[in-house]
Amino acid sequence: MSSEAKIHLDRVGKTYPGTSVPAVEELTLDVHEGEILVLVGPSGCGKSTTLRLINRMIEPSSGRILLDGEDVTRANPDKLRRRIGYVIQQIGLFPHHTIAENIATVPKMLGWKKADIAARVEELLTTVGLDPEQYRDRYPKELSGGQAQRVGVARALGADPDIMLMDEPFGAIDPITRDRLQNEFLRLQSQLHKTIVFVTHDIDEAIKMGDRIAILGERSVIRQVDTPERILAYPVDDFVDDFIGTGSTIKGLNFLKVSSLAPTDYPTMTVQDTPEEGVRRLRDNGADWLVLLDGQRRPIRWLHHQHLTEGTAPLEERGEEIGDQLNADDTLFHALEQMVQSASGCSVVVDGSGAFQSCVEMPALSSAIRRAQREAQLHYEELEAMQA
Repeated sequence: MSSEAKIHLDRVGKTYPGTSVPAVEELTLDVHEGEILVLVGPSGCGKSTTLRLINRMIEPSSGRILLDGEDVTRANPDKLRRRIGYVIQQIGLFPHHTIAENIATVPKMLGWKKADIAARVEELLTTVGLDPEQYRDRYPKELSGGQAQRVGVARALGADPDIMLMDEPFGAIDPITRDRLQNEFLRLQSQLHKTIVFVTHDIDEAIKMGDRIAILGERSVIRQVDTPERILAYPVDDFVDDFIGTGSTIKGLNFLKVSSLAPTDYPTMTVQDTPEEGVRRLRDNGADWLVLLDGQRRPIRWLHHQHLTEGTAPLEERGEEIGDQLNADDTLFHALEQMVQSASGCSVVVDGSGAFQSCVEMPALSSAIRRAQREAQLHYEELEAMQA
């Protein structure tokens, strides 16, 4: 067991009566304190079964499950579940209880004082973005799907558990609301630092939500477990590669920052320069385009050779608009999006004051991708050498 593991599954197995094929077979897995570990895999691979084993909604057929070093198979299952928040796709709110009563479910079981429960309900509704005055006394049927899902998260946080289990919590919601809820939950997690096991069948959701991802095959056999960026850079076998699907290289750009690239010496000119000076800079750099800067060195236009040699309009009225610009903290995926919309095929990088810094070109993205792939491959080669 890792010294950092909040949850440790030690060769856990589950075989249901009347079948000889395990739903979960010899699963060994650590979940570190404060992380979101996403279990992802095809339907029927045992993801949800694994969650139910952790909080003993079902009992394991073999192996041990340790929480903070304690074997939960020897603990009182009701007390165990009160330590763990649980969120499911169907939400499972009690229809005849108000929103406040739903959120108060576990604190009431634990014997909290009424004043403390009321304060906790107010706090949690505010935390998940629902006005307590407006929603406290409503019933579940009066909520939209997104609102109900927020209440489900608030209820799971009711007694302030340090562990949360989430079984496709945003799976039944429209894409726009789903994206907002994912973002909101990641914001909450940045403040709360819960230990979370999150189940999904959607690899894109896994990439977005997970600090680490465990890709499971049949019977919850782990095919690869690692950070999203390392899995995208180096799928360890054909199963993982097929499950991730096409576009994994492009998805990996979400984990690389503009700041990781070396600045480029891209040609520029200012509005005070002559067109002839611009032509000379293009020639000296062997370039087709340059960036026109204003008096504060802020980029305003793309200028091609013909924009400099044809017409008599002021420079700031020639060429093509720069459009959106990047800063050092933007991702290379964002850079690629801008690049394909840019007249020059490049993306402009500015500093905090908006002054020109450099440009991102396609060869830089290709180099960054290959570097990430080499680093991931070296990581796995080192792991294999250690295990040999």
